[in-house]
Amino acid sequence: MAESWDGSSSNNDSASQSEESHHFERLRIEPIYDSFLCPLSKQVMHDPVTLENGQTFERAAIEKWLNECREAGKRPTCPLTLRELRSTELNPSIALRHTIEEWNARNEAAKLDMARRCLSLNIPENDILQALKFVQHLCLNNPVNKQVIRNADLIPMIVDVLKSSSRRVRCTSLETLRIVVEEDSDNKEIMAEGVTVRTIVKFLSHEQSKEREEAVSLLYELSKSERLCEKIGSVNGAILILVGMASSNSENLITVEKADKTLDNLAQCENNVRQMAESGRLQPLLTLLLEGSQETKLSMATYLGELVLNNDARVYVARTVGFSLVNLMKHNNMQSREAALKALNQISSYEESAKILIEAGILPPLVKDLFTVGSNQLPMRLKEVSATILANVVNSGHDFDSIPVGPGRQTLASEETIHNLLHLISNTGPTIECKLIQILVGLTNPPATSVSSVVYAIKSSGATNSLVQFIEAPQRDLCVASLKLLQNLSPHMGNELASSLRGPSGQLSSLIALVSESAVITEEQAAAVCLLADLPEQDKGLTRQMLNEGAFQSFISRIVSIRQGETRGNRFMTPYLEGLVKVLSRITFALSEQSAFQVCRENNLASLFIELLQTNGLDNVQMASATALENLSQETKNLTKLPEYPPPRFCASIFPCLSKPAVITGLCRVHRGACSLKETFCLLEGQAVDKLVALLDHKNEKVVEASLAALATLLDDGVVIEEGVQVLIDAEAVKPILDVLLEKRTENLTRRAVWTVERLLRSEEIAYVVADDPNVSTALVDSFQHGDYRTKQIAERALMHVDKIPNFSSIFSNTT
Repeated sequence: MAESWDGSSSNNDSASQSEESHHFERLRIEPIYDSFLCPLSKQVMHDPVTLENGQTFERAAIEKWLNECREAGKRPTCPLTLRELRSTELNPSIALRHTIEEWNARNEAAKLDMARRCLSLNIPENDILQALKFVQHLCLNNPVNKQVIRNADLIPMIVDVLKSSSRRVRCTSLETLRIVVEEDSDNKEIMAEGVTVRTIVKFLSHEQSKEREEAVSLLYELSKSERLCEKIGSVNGAILILVGMASSNSENLITVEKADKTLDNLAQCENNVRQMAESGRLQPLLTLLLEGSQETKLSMATYLGELVLNNDARVYVARTVGFSLVNLMKHNNMQSREAALKALNQISSYEESAKILIEAGILPPLVKDLFTVGSNQLPMRLKEVSATILANVVNSGHDFDSIPVGPGRQTLASEETIHNLLHLISNTGPTIECKLIQILVGLTNPPATSVSSVVYAIKSSGATNSLVQFIEAPQRDLCVASLKLLQNLSPHMGNELASSLRGPSGQLSSLIALVSESAVITEEQAAAVCLLADLPEQDKGLTRQMLNEGAFQSFISRIVSIRQGETRGNRFMTPYLEGLVKVLSRITFALSEQSAFQVCRENNLASLFIELLQTNGLDNVQMASATALENLSQETKNLTKLPEYPPPRFCASIFPCLSKPAVITGLCRVHRGACSLKETFCLLEGQAVDKLVALLDHKNEKVVEASLAALATLLDDGVVIEEGVQVLIDAEAVKPILDVLLEKRTENLTRRAVWTVERLLRSEEIAYVVADDPNVSTALVDSFQHGDYRTKQIAERALMHVDKIPNFSSIFSNTT
């Protein structure tokens, strides 16, 4: 009977394998004897038994036959003779079994020797494959044979075959090694020698999924050994690759599952756990932090504080171990507190994770750590960490008025807490000062409800001047933090801040210099100019000092530079430009000052503000520009030069009927004199009306209000209102103005719209059209009924223009 060299029947092999196995057929392996084969299974018997008629079969095969006879309702028969059996007793054929075992041992020894000779890179590929398959067969047939493989030094030879250029050979070698080491710790130990593990890890990066699958399956088996866990983890990039495979959507499910299980095994070594955390697999580290010994918890918390986490990871860590870290932070052991603080510092820097930590109760121990003095106080380096965490948490936008942090329901915004913070700010170094000021920034960031409490505490402690002095701090972060805090405070204590800046210490000069100092816009510059922009516009003393410092000329140059593209833009460009324009607009609130007036004329500011009206997307720029144009336009009627008519001739003085009025051309129809944009700031001369009208449908009501206020100067007392109305009709502004009245977006905007509409209705043409519009009448009636005293009066006059309310004064005059 023909058979393959590994002892299996030839009909189980393909024709190609038989053709390529000629090398093995020439080798002398003891032939198989017919008496060794089971008549039923045609395979070599392992447990031969004999029937009563002397026929021998494999026990499992004859038992199956006899069961089938019973199930068919037949009496048991011999499968060879088909004669009925009187007894189904199976007698072990011990002698034959021993003979077969000895034959197997001799054959396997011979085949093992052949396999050793075939496991060489110089042997044909198919011979190597058959040798590897034989080793697999040997191990699967009897686990005891794994010791035979080990004693024969075949494992290092199989490892060497991994260098083959044949993909089939490499895959089969990995598969063979996996079978050899399964449930065999001694064989695993051999795999730990040399660079074997490193070689296997390299296969994880191969393009062929089959090689990756076999490699990760082998590593999974090896990872069941603690020594090999350390060995695998020591291979550079091994854990990173496995983490990537375990989370991959493109790998097959078997590979993903094996990679995941391998990582679970590797997690028994702390060093591997650290590598996994660094690669983004945080759960093993967090598990040890929750369930490990005190020493392990400390180690994991310490390492967590050194990791760089993305925002999703911060949220995950906060949810998983935030509460445990807060408890560890309360520990009496200083080393534990330090580890917990550094880990909390890492995960508190994202808004969502910070909110989770607040719910975990982080605020009271943080505040206690900052303010505690005495034997149990934190060293200053750890107080800096506490301050950093508190700054992170406070800047998450939570409502801190409702969270107690101390005795007597004391909160972060309580006067006592703010006083303590201010005291620390005055008695610590720059690094912690910066973090403490950032805490105050978080408590005053809009729309924080705690800002009034902070303002009250600062005023009551007299800390304004001290906070202003930080503007000149050489440390960049400290300077930026102080500027942001002062900007937040300026709407609530602008006069105090302006007074401090004007003081003898000269912070105003420093602010102006900072705004203008470099071509590349920095965060400090943006914060500085925004602070200046939020100071009270009516403070003429501050404006006067800025004029003396040459601030406005400098800011004009920066605005022009930005518009011409000479200043490099970045994320601070928008707040910087908005701040510059708003600061520049404050000069138009001080036009009674000759120096302010001169700056506006010499620099043709009216033209610049008209250009800035078209800065789409920058609402604050458009609003500040429109407000500045309103202020400038209000001065136009005072600046316009009225014409000087020649005196009448002698005859005309005696006979006026003989005189003809002088005709002077080139006069402004609204202001009745000679106007120009540069000299008198006339909106008509600057062709600003159309641009202002275009802003009346802006989504931002403050831009609409500023634009409407500027247009209203053409209808003000002291100008020719009829001509102003006609200018607005020509600019098609009537409908947009009426729409503003109808929309009722804000009280201020409604008040402004009612005033403007009343002026428009003085035109009989407009009044006639509006009288038939019930919506306008309803809006005016509503303002008449619900507006303030001044608005009611104006609405009443407007309703008279459209005959909705009788004009009693004219009735009484006619009666008299």
